[in-house]
Amino acid sequence: MTQDELKKAAALAALDYIIDGSIVGVGTGSTVNHFIDALAGMRERILGAVSSSEASSRRLVGHGIAVFDLNGIESLPIYVDGADEIDGSFAMIKGGGGALTREKIVAAVSERFICICDASKQVKELGGFPLPVEVIPMACGHVSRELRRLGGEPRLREGFVTDNGNLILDVHGLRISDPVAMETHINQIVGVVTNGLFAQRGADVLLLAGAGGVERLQAA
Repeated sequence: MTQDELKKAAALAALDYIIDGSIVGVGTGSTVNHFIDALAGMRERILGAVSSSEASSRRLVGHGIAVFDLNGIESLPIYVDGADEIDGSFAMIKGGGGALTREKIVAAVSERFICICDASKQVKELGGFPLPVEVIPMACGHVSRELRRLGGEPRLREGFVTDNGNLILDVHGLRISDPVAMETHINQIVGVVTNGLFAQRGADVLLLAGAGGVERLQAA
């Protein structure tokens, strides 16, 4: 199977977790696009979705799925999203598509986080994929200096502005042996909106697509 076929297999497996009559939290990215397309086939069974990006919202609306404002919702039964990397404790690096802040917000409101990805995203230690950090534009220089003190090499994502009007620094070369501590430390740097470590709120279920099919793994 190609990588895209594996992504689609993981996305289809997430349909089993949909609760009839509910609002579904929806992430962002190529794997999630497969999920949105599949969700269209059962749109009559759900009330609609909360989206983590403008791109996902457009795709949902294009399929006739209502998109709700998260401020009017107290909780979501599930949130379905992918990962750029995920480790054995289900901590993740996310934000390759630049939607990390809204993804983290929707994940925080959700009762269960269903992570969908292909087997290439599973790693022993996070950090091989550059860590995205969303920053207020005027703080870019300051945050970059602080990230270098942590051992990383931040690089501005050229020509990219987030849905929130901010910039992304992609941090290369970070060794992330303690994802929770690193997530907290970076978030405390003045000027950081949030970073792409999802460790304090990791995945609850991992749907990992490989050559042998889709594994359904539960967080410990």
